[in-house]
Amino acid sequence: MFLLALLVVAALAAWSRSASAEGARPLPAPAVDLPPGQATSATLVLAGGCFWGVQGVYQHVKGVTNALSGYAGGERKTAEYETVSGGRTGHAESVQITYDPRQISYGRLLQIFFSVAHDPTQLNRQGPDTGTQYRSAIFPATAVQAEVAKAYIAQLDQIHAFKKPIVTRIEPDRVFYPAEAYHQDYLTRNPTQPYIAFNDLPKIDDLKRISPEVYRAVPVLVAGTASTKQR
Repeated sequence: MFLLALLVVAALAAWSRSASAEGARPLPAPAVDLPPGQATSATLVLAGGCFWGVQGVYQHVKGVTNALSGYAGGERKTAEYETVSGGRTGHAESVQITYDPRQISYGRLLQIFFSVAHDPTQLNRQGPDTGTQYRSAIFPATAVQAEVAKAYIAQLDQIHAFKKPIVTRIEPDRVFYPAEAYHQDYLTRNPTQPYIAFNDLPKIDDLKRISPEVYRAVPVLVAGTASTKQR
């Protein structure tokens, strides 16, 4: 009976998400991007609703070497799940993506963010989750990252890529704090959990459908690295 109730709640949540969200779609590549340079590793931090799904998407992207769930936008002392869930810390559930610029560009990762990982037109929410902790945001590590992100948003706005305005925020100079270990690799470890099955696994299918050239079937996992908090 309890499982049935969970399935009903998840189904209603998924219906609400599909009824209000714009949905995944192919988008043009950024006209402005970062050149690969000589670096073999770089990072970016993105927030687009519950970090389980965003992490899961990027773990299936070629060129990504790690995707770590966490918090950005607030202070270190409030960077823990129960407190962030209250919506008053300034934090957003975020994912720190480490990637090889020789294999995939910063702009290409942004393209996936806007086309597959979340709906950038939802203000302070994502599907069934509401609150500023679920906002759409980019936390650039450099001024150049910020400029590329702003240029891409302007590009998408100019062509009216979405029916509604993009509400993604650019928030520089914010520190990323890794989330608790039990949040890492959550999608992979819990594929039958109703929330994951209805809200997040379809994003993996969308990635494979829209961007097959960067999709990889076997995800790169955090698998309890020392950079995660132990609870």
